[in-house]
Amino acid sequence: MFKRLLKCVREFKKPTIITLVFIIGESIIETLIPFITAALVNKIKAGAELAEVIRTGVLLALMACVSLVCGGVAASACAKASAGFARNVRNDLFDRIGAYSFENIDKFSTSSLVTRMTTDVQNVQMSYMMIIRTAIRSPLMLIFSVVMAFVMGGPLALTFVVVIPVLGFGLWTVGQKALPAFRSVFRKYDRLNESIEENVRGMRVVKGFSREDYEKEKFGAAAENIRDDFTRAERIVAWNRPIMQFCMYFNMIFVLIVGSRMAINGEYGVDVGQISAMLTYGMQVLMSLMMLSMIYVILTMSAESMKRICEVLDETPALGNPEDPVTVVADGSIDFDGVNFKYSSKAKRYALSGVDLHIRSGMTVGIIGGTGSGKTSLVQLIPRLYDVTEGAVRVGGVDVRRYDLKTLRDAVAMVLQKNLLFSGTIKENLRWGNENATDEEIREACRLASADEFVMSFPDGYDTYIEQGGTNVSGGQKQRLCIARALLKKPKILILDDSTSAVDTKTDACIRAGFATYIPETTKIIIAQRVASVEHADLILVMENGAVSAMGRHEELMQSSDIYREIYEQQTKGGGDNE
Repeated sequence: MFKRLLKCVREFKKPTIITLVFIIGESIIETLIPFITAALVNKIKAGAELAEVIRTGVLLALMACVSLVCGGVAASACAKASAGFARNVRNDLFDRIGAYSFENIDKFSTSSLVTRMTTDVQNVQMSYMMIIRTAIRSPLMLIFSVVMAFVMGGPLALTFVVVIPVLGFGLWTVGQKALPAFRSVFRKYDRLNESIEENVRGMRVVKGFSREDYEKEKFGAAAENIRDDFTRAERIVAWNRPIMQFCMYFNMIFVLIVGSRMAINGEYGVDVGQISAMLTYGMQVLMSLMMLSMIYVILTMSAESMKRICEVLDETPALGNPEDPVTVVADGSIDFDGVNFKYSSKAKRYALSGVDLHIRSGMTVGIIGGTGSGKTSLVQLIPRLYDVTEGAVRVGGVDVRRYDLKTLRDAVAMVLQKNLLFSGTIKENLRWGNENATDEEIREACRLASADEFVMSFPDGYDTYIEQGGTNVSGGQKQRLCIARALLKKPKILILDDSTSAVDTKTDACIRAGFATYIPETTKIIIAQRVASVEHADLILVMENGAVSAMGRHEELMQSSDIYREIYEQQTKGGGDNE
């Protein structure tokens, strides 16, 4: 786990090494200062001349300045290294998630991925900063201070034989007790973020059903759970301070009482300087142990974060390029040969079964069927958002698994019922389809998608800013902009997954007419709830329970398919065509 994350250091190795070098220098100087100070005290007591005192004072001042510079350089380099490390971790996480197939994303909830890229990365950044700075400095200060204490204080240093094990055991026990509480917090963060995400996305539904109080109560319960865990953990960690203070005051009392007696009696060469140095070294030892305790707690907290980050980084994308990928899609022909598909190997039933289908390039194909009949599952196999469980899907005569993924997906454009617009201008959103599209090409695509008129009604026209998620345009306007974006791509295959559900039948007909003139050679697959949207298609598929129950033209299906005929009659008699 540590080895995996250390790969993210990369270009920040230099500031990491600089931090370590200057931390070592700072630690050495800080442990020498009490030694020289003790010698100066003894010289003053012995009647040293002023010149000697000044020379020693200047030396101490210079050492303090060097220590300050070392600490400042180390702090600056440490900040650069830890922030850069965190940036690389986030980038690696984002790149890995971007390479995931839907199958991989299904394993992690959106809220969990957000938590891992924010809270977990922040914890790991803090840990890295502590490791390269404090986790190096504290052990060095502990070792140097104990060694110097024995050099200076002789028998007085035996106090550390008692204090260090007691303090170490106490702090270790506190860390062990706090660990379970800290570990449970991160899973609850996922649920908290999930609650926030649901409320933000579904704000209209929450307000429409007047469920604000219920959602507040649910969120409050999740926040309360996190508060309880942190309170319990902090209560345990709070014992660090009294344990340390007990050991610190014990050490001071021991040194002052025993050291004073030794100095008065002239035993073991102990003098006032040695007592002063022992008090300073004792403080350094105890502070080092205290910092080690904090490091242990933080590393304990971040260990769970490291594990969660590595789960994302080590997740192997279910879909990838073959060894020698095909990089050209010949045409928009599509073949389904004996296709069976289920979303998970653990699933009990197939989402699609026994699909045999052959579509010529340039055809217009309509797909109709009830909810859960497998319409969307079928078209998701074409751009290889999922791989078939059995059988094969071919585009341009080549199995989709043999294509370079980017090549295949560049040849396929999908417009979903709930397609997304991103924050930015209308023009910037449309250029997702073709980043080099001219203004005239953008307007032409919008005219074909029946979007130009409403866009030009905005004060800023195509420079109108779209809020995140397209919240400042209606559902029908959003769908038409998404269709225009797909048209700019000029794909070999265009898939409309119920993407005209929010527009009226007249606009729907205009959009379909535009397809015939703008992209005549593109294979067009239209999933729709309205028969009117597909009745003029070259081929209509009727789906039921994950299988193609009937196929043919409108007139043929009216004669051969009870399902199709029933849908048509319900819509025409119920006025469905006039909505």
